[in-house]
Amino acid sequence: MDLGDPQMILSALVIGMIGFMLFNIGRKEANFKLLATGATLCVYPYFIGSLLLLWLAFAGIIGLLYLAHRTT
Repeated sequence: MDLGDPQMILSALVIGMIGFMLFNIGRKEANFKLLATGATLCVYPYFIGSLLLLWLAFAGIIGLLYLAHRTT
């Protein structure tokens, strides 16, 4: 992660906060899908250096959560 880019820091913060909310909801409801998605959203921004890839990965992870929720 490029710490000199304010857009990257803000994006990682927003995605991490969404992940934290999903993690807490998953923990309270004992829902493993939300728990795993929340943990993933909290961690993965540290390993991606491109702003575009960061948001594409976010969209993909949320899309997978939606598909997993819709099929059950």
